[in-house]
Amino acid sequence: MEALLLNETLQPLIQSLTSLEELFWVNPKKELFDSSIKKSPLGLDDVIEAEERLKRFAPYIATAFPETRPMKGIIESLLISIASMKEALEQQFNQKIHGDLLLKRDSNLPISGSIKARGGIYEVLKYAEELAIEHELLTIHKDYSIFDSQTFRDFFSQYTIAVGSTGNLGLSIGIIGTKLGFNVTVHMSSDAKQWKKDLLRKKGATVIEYESDYSKAVEEGRRQAEKDPSCHFVDDENSMDLFLGYAVAAFRLVKQLEELEVTVDEDHPLFVYLPCGVGGGPGGIAFGLKLLFQDHVHCFFAEPTHSPSMLLGLMTGLHDKISVQDIGIDNITAADGLAVGRPSGFVGKVMEPFLSGSYTVSDDQLYSLLKKLVDTEEIYLEPSALAGMIGPTMLFRDGTNYFKKNQLNKQMGSATHIVWGTGGSMVPKEVMTEYYQKGKEWI
Repeated sequence: MEALLLNETLQPLIQSLTSLEELFWVNPKKELFDSSIKKSPLGLDDVIEAEERLKRFAPYIATAFPETRPMKGIIESLLISIASMKEALEQQFNQKIHGDLLLKRDSNLPISGSIKARGGIYEVLKYAEELAIEHELLTIHKDYSIFDSQTFRDFFSQYTIAVGSTGNLGLSIGIIGTKLGFNVTVHMSSDAKQWKKDLLRKKGATVIEYESDYSKAVEEGRRQAEKDPSCHFVDDENSMDLFLGYAVAAFRLVKQLEELEVTVDEDHPLFVYLPCGVGGGPGGIAFGLKLLFQDHVHCFFAEPTHSPSMLLGLMTGLHDKISVQDIGIDNITAADGLAVGRPSGFVGKVMEPFLSGSYTVSDDQLYSLLKKLVDTEEIYLEPSALAGMIGPTMLFRDGTNYFKKNQLNKQMGSATHIVWGTGGSMVPKEVMTEYYQKGKEWI
C-alpha cells in the first residue's frame, strides 16, 4: 500500500481523494467497444435472456402489485426533460451545459421505489423460477400469475433469502421476497436509514443491524447462507444476476429515447451519469447501454467524496483489493445507498474497458442539488440519487481532454445527457423535509 501511495502518477489523485475534494477522473483504460466486448464474460444474449424472464413474470407482477398494472407488470420508470434544472445548474456553476438534460426517474420505480427494483427483484424472481421448475411446479410456458397463490407461498416458505445492504437493495429483496413467501433476512449496515429498517420489518422481513459498514453486513449475510443449504444469498458484490437485471434497463431506454425523438449516433452522443455504491446497479445499466449504443454512449459513475470506492479501485487497478479506509477515508456519508468502502471486483473488472470515467461529489452538494431539483422541477430524490446531477457541469469544466481524445468537440451541441435518479419516492415526507432544509442551510 505504501508503494501505491508513492506512485508518481497516482499520488496527486490519491491526495485529492484523501483531501475529500470533488474530483473528475477520466478512465485511461477505456477502449473502443469492439475491443472491450471481446474481454467481457457477459454479452447481449445474457441481457436478452434476463429481459425474457422478466416478461414471463409480468403477469405475476401485475397480479401481486396492482401499481404495475398500467404497465402490464413491467417495472419501469419515466424519462423526462429537466430544462429548468439545467438552467439552474448553469447559473450555479457558471458553466454552460451543451445539449439536452434528461432525468431517468428510477426514484419512482414501482414496488420498491429505487434502481434496486431492477436487479434485486430480478434475482429473486430468477431464484423462484429455478426452484419452481426444479420441483415440477412450473414450466416456462405456463401463466406465471400462478406464483401469486397459497400453493407457491407455502412452497417458498421452506426457503430463505439473505442479503447485506445499506438500504435500497434490502428493500427490494425484502418486498419481493416476502410477497412470494420466502423467509427474508436483511443484514443492514450502520448507514441504513431507520425508516427503511422499519418498512422491511413491516413487510415481514427479519432485519439484523450492525454498527459497522456495508462490507460487514455483506460478510454476515454470506456467512448465514453458507451455513444453510436452503438459503440463497444475494451477493451485491459478485452477482451476475443482479448485474443483468440492471442491464435490461438499456432495452427500455431505447424506446423512451425514440418517443422523445432523441437520436443517439456518431453526431448525437449520449452521456449518462450514474450514482455508484458497490457498482452493480450503475455497472449493469452502463453495460447494457454500451451493448446497444456502443461508442456513441459515454457512462460516468458518481460517488460521495467520503466513499469513492469504485473510483479508487479503478484508478489503482486493485478493484476490491483496496478500500477507502486503506487510504484514510472514513466512508461516512449522507448518501446511504452509496456508502460502500470496498467496490465490487467483478463489476470493476467487467466495466474497466467500457467506462468513460468517474467523479466525486460532497454531501453538502448533494443536499444543495436536492433542494434545487425540488425548486425547479418539483421532483424529490433522496441525497444519493443526486450524485449524477453535477456530472454534466463537471464534464464540461474538466473533460476537455476527453472530448479531444474521443473526437467529440464538434458534436457536443447535439449531445444528450441523462442523470439517473436512483431513489426517493419511498422516503417518508418528514424525512424528505429534513433533507430539503439541509439544502437550504448549505446555500
